[in-house]
Amino acid sequence: MEDKKLLILNSQQIQQKIDRIAYQILEDNFEEKEIIIAGMLPRGGFLAARLKKVLDEIAPFKSTLLTLDLDRFSSSLNAKIDFDIEICNDKAVILVDDVLNSGKSLAYGFGVFLDVPLKKLRTVVLIDRNHKSFPVSTDYSGIALSTIIKQHIDVVLSETGEEDAVYLM
Repeated sequence: MEDKKLLILNSQQIQQKIDRIAYQILEDNFEEKEIIIAGMLPRGGFLAARLKKVLDEIAPFKSTLLTLDLDRFSSSLNAKIDFDIEICNDKAVILVDDVLNSGKSLAYGFGVFLDVPLKKLRTVVLIDRNHKSFPVSTDYSGIALSTIIKQHIDVVLSETGEEDAVYLM
């Protein structure tokens, strides 16, 4: 049987979601001097870079892009970061991932910042699937989808060599 792909978001719609999320971040952080945008690799890193690009055009504050490389299949927090965690002290941190499914990845992302005195920690996902096993929620999401567990969301971004799209499979 052939796998069926249902287009959920096309390239233009993805950019509209990113733009809207960037304006929401601006509204929530208008009085900040600097925010930290932490993208969870791989696709969360791509989305974080795109958010930073939009924020650099519209926001009066500085935005700094960082990446987190998490072992999503580990039973404990195992993360590699490309920055000195101290630069996050007393700043607003925006944690970015592509899809929120069980919440495990975001929970691990929170763990990286547990010992850091942050002003606030917010979360961004492009797709919220509403299948949380962990007590996490998103502050900003592109779209919320109620799917069945067996379905898969495929986020394709041009950084991977294909045209931007989100598919339900």
